[in-house]
Amino acid sequence: MRGGEVLRSALVGQWRCAAVGAVLATGHQAGEALVPVLIGVVIDEAITPGDGRALLVWIAVLAAAFAGLSYSYRFSFRLAERASEQAAHELRLRITRRTLDPRGGAEAGRLPGELVNIATGDAKRVGAVHVAVTAGIAALAGLVFGGVALLRVSVPLGLLVLLGVPPLLGLAHLLGKPLERRSAAEQERAAHASGVAADLIAGLRVLKGIRAERAAVDRYRRTSRESLAATVRAARAQAWHDGGMLTLTGVFIAVVALVGGRLAVSGDITVGQLVTAVGLAQFLLTPLSILSWANGELAQGRASAARIASVLGAPPAVERGDGVLPEPVRGAVRLRGVSCGDGVLRGLDLDVAPGEMVGVVTTDPRAATWLLRLLGRSADPDSGAVEVDGVPLATLDPAEVRRAVVVAEHDADLFEGSLLENVAAAAGDGGGVRGAMVAAAADEVAANLPQGAATLLAERGRSLSGGQRQRVALARALAADAPVLVLHDPTTAVDAVTEERIAQGLREVRRGRTTIVVATSPALLAAADRVVVLDGGAVVAEGSHADLIHEHPAYRAAVLY
Repeated sequence: MRGGEVLRSALVGQWRCAAVGAVLATGHQAGEALVPVLIGVVIDEAITPGDGRALLVWIAVLAAAFAGLSYSYRFSFRLAERASEQAAHELRLRITRRTLDPRGGAEAGRLPGELVNIATGDAKRVGAVHVAVTAGIAALAGLVFGGVALLRVSVPLGLLVLLGVPPLLGLAHLLGKPLERRSAAEQERAAHASGVAADLIAGLRVLKGIRAERAAVDRYRRTSRESLAATVRAARAQAWHDGGMLTLTGVFIAVVALVGGRLAVSGDITVGQLVTAVGLAQFLLTPLSILSWANGELAQGRASAARIASVLGAPPAVERGDGVLPEPVRGAVRLRGVSCGDGVLRGLDLDVAPGEMVGVVTTDPRAATWLLRLLGRSADPDSGAVEVDGVPLATLDPAEVRRAVVVAEHDADLFEGSLLENVAAAAGDGGGVRGAMVAAAADEVAANLPQGAATLLAERGRSLSGGQRQRVALARALAADAPVLVLHDPTTAVDAVTEERIAQGLREVRRGRTTIVVATSPALLAAADRVVVLDGGAVVAEGSHADLIHEHPAYRAAVLY
């Protein structure tokens, strides 16, 4: 997808409001062009001959023209702003849908704050193109009306305007090219700075814990300075654009006024026609200035549209499939010859029986990350297959996979709302919420809060400690009661006593359901039916926790040290 397609779809999607707004705005410019013509007529028909009655009639006509152009202006830009806001809203929805698409891919290479910036700032700029187009169409109409009126006054003046406007617009387009390029760079750097800021704020507690505040501040300062430099360059381009357009329009109007003055001196036009010509020359400043402004808005809109297109057109991380899981899902998980991540996993074979609780210990953290991505189908293996109940995940729609397989990441976020609402978010009818809270020791968290489970949590659960957030997140994963649950280090921030209770509760609440725990916690691994050790991208050992502790040095090092 290209930026031009985004821009066209935004314009076409609101064409009715935009078209009516453009017609009304054109009426406003026609009325503005008519005013100096009427004033010239008043001078020639009423003031010069001294006809008081004619003067009153023409003043009434002039008042009607002012009333018409005033109402046209008000309602035209009300419609243009409506089209602008609706187009921006539609773009925000499209970006949100693409970002939340189960196939993924839109977030690749971008910080979350960057996506937010694109969905807000860039969408608003593209939506604002409606106002620019409405104003630009009206300005062009104003130039045509002004030129036709000047033709009626003097053919040379009219031709000067009608033939001079196209080259002027061509020069305006050339002046807008540097602004478009630098606006794109400005938005890119601003989005990156927003992403870095959001990233640092989200990890503020961790940064303080490891005393990395200075490094974080230095990183943001560098990013902010780069953003500032890009903004200054864009502002400089804007200044050159506006200054260049002002110079061009000023020279153009000066030429029109000079030619009109010479015609008046030679007697080719009357006094009233001279006033009309001067008035029209002054009027022409307005549509030319509007065109200058609209050209700058279009340049910025094109830059923002290109950034939006890069999100909407991002290739999905995985493709949709038309396969179907059997009903009910038994939960047999099998990995056959799986390789991915440039050798992080190499020929991995792993079988998990239905209802089995298996612990997985990896000597390389990247192997754990890739294993979770494959099981949740946020990525497909380079070779081999991942199956659930004999059905390859690559043949299923990602949403279908996640109905059967829930992957609870280590850094899972909580939502705004009460503790109970967070736990029950994925629980369907909520029948297993209480058991999930007990199993995850989240009932203790609720007991220590002012309003218990009804206590409202701050954004991302920051009002809770790290261990409390982990327990609530684990309870939410358990409440989903998925046929296959994959957990990644769910207890790293809780004390040993609570961890032991969670291990037993997890085994009890998941009885009969397949559970894969990717962790190095001795308590969780001891509760598993079987533990598998991954080293060098493949299974190198498996057995009970107690046996592996005594028999496998790599396992012992990963779990105990």
